[in-house]
Parts: sequence; structure tokens; C-alpha cells
Amino acid sequence: MSLTTLIIWTLIVAAAILVVRALRRDGADGPTVPAPHPTPDKGAEKLLAERFARGEIDDEEYRRRLAVLRAHAPGPTSL
Repeated sequence: MSLTTLIIWTLIVAAAILVVRALRRDGADGPTVPAPHPTPDKGAEKLLAERFARGEIDDEEYRRRLAVLRAHAPGPTSL
């Protein structure tokens, strides 16, 4: 096998890989399925923690709201 043939086959394989990747990427940009909603208590706690981290609320406000969320969080129901 000559060096030229080896280079040509390498280019062909590389082009094929690039085409396959491009086709896969185009399919991934289609409609997306929405992510399942987090449980209300954990989603609300996460949102509250993000607001605290950004400095939108202070420590006292964070703790007060977190206590309210945890007090009203749905728990397991007993039969």
C-alpha cells in the first residue's frame, strides 16, 4: 500500500465521520421533550437557594422562607 493510498483512505474515513456527526447534530436540534417537573418542595427550595446565592434575599429572609416551605411540604400520606 503506498503512502498516497493511505492518505486518501484516511481522508475518506475522516469525511465519513464528519458527515455522520453533522447528521446526528442536525437531528438533535429538533423538538425537545420537556424535562419532568421537580417535586414542588425541592424545586422551590432550589429556586430559593439560587435567589439567596445571587443576593436577591438576605440570610434572614432565606431562613424564614425555607422554614415556611418545609412546614408546608407534602409528606407521605398515612392510610
